[in-house]
Amino acid sequence: MKMYFYNHPYHLVSISPWPLLTSLSLFIMMIGSLKLFNYSMLLLFILGFYMVIMCSLQWWRDILRESTFQGLHNMKIYKMLSLGMVLFIISELLFFISLFWAYFHSALSPNIEIGNIWPPKNILQFNPYEIPFLNTVILMSSGFSITWSHHSMLFNNKLKSSIGMLITISLGVSFSLIQVYEYNQSSFCMSDSIYGSMFFMTTGFHGFHVIIGGIFLLIMFIRMLYSQFSSYHHFGFEAAAWYWHFVDTIWIIVFTMIYWWNY
Repeated sequence: MKMYFYNHPYHLVSISPWPLLTSLSLFIMMIGSLKLFNYSMLLLFILGFYMVIMCSLQWWRDILRESTFQGLHNMKIYKMLSLGMVLFIISELLFFISLFWAYFHSALSPNIEIGNIWPPKNILQFNPYEIPFLNTVILMSSGFSITWSHHSMLFNNKLKSSIGMLITISLGVSFSLIQVYEYNQSSFCMSDSIYGSMFFMTTGFHGFHVIIGGIFLLIMFIRMLYSQFSSYHHFGFEAAAWYWHFVDTIWIIVFTMIYWWNY
């Protein structure tokens, strides 16, 4: 592959088909979702979803080659990537703030359709000191383990860093499985007034972020096994750790607001 050298510290990415193909794949998946919801036709949605996954893997593969094997991500690029990740996390924070806003709007001024009370009548809440508290302990523990893994990485201790990462991934999987069990035990559903809608929207989107963060950490764990990180070049690991700490912080707010505050 021909290398180009410029008189500036920025990395100009090479021509890539993946942005266009990913956009087309997302469009196909969106049309497939409409056909799925309206006509119960699953094939087009599966095709679009498969195309999105394949394009994403190929795109990420090229980025790994640029950073790890071609050495194109210098300190200037590192700072830009850090800023981009921070802005992405801020955008995710604003998304959750919109959910919190909707929840508090309904909780602090319940209308007559739900009996002017919050939670609405006949809604049996979860005991915050049972399953929700267990999940809180699990996520907080994962925050400690990912921090231990990061510090081990800084001191070039690959074994401890790998163990800490594996513990974090295991705790994330445990959280998701327990949340599925919690949903199965729920006495209300998403269509049970605004409370049911906000409960499953907020906890469900957080659970989705936990799954995404777990996949993020799993990819970083695989890269660690292939020795693609060092004590001074491991931004992918740091980005995954930042995202995971963000997920932990959001869960504290979700636990306090939805489970503990109204109980």
